[in-house]
Amino acid sequence: MCLGIPMQIKHIDGFVARCEAKGVERDVNLFMLQHEDVGLGDYVVVHVGYAIQKITPHEAQSAWEIYDQMLAAEDAGHA
Repeated sequence: MCLGIPMQIKHIDGFVARCEAKGVERDVNLFMLQHEDVGLGDYVVVHVGYAIQKITPHEAQSAWEIYDQMLAAEDAGHA
């Protein structure tokens, strides 16, 4: 299974953005979104180091709520 992780853009240098999610920062390649209007504070879906889609803050929050539920269910299954 492949997951796209919602991350917020904190800094942009050319086609590389420093993005953050849940306190973790990563450098993310923006090349696939070169024709999109992306900027500081925007949310993107990141897959294998590439931003593949711009999303709204609400979509990012909803995705994280689902991921948190999945992790909680997995943890409960190991107890």
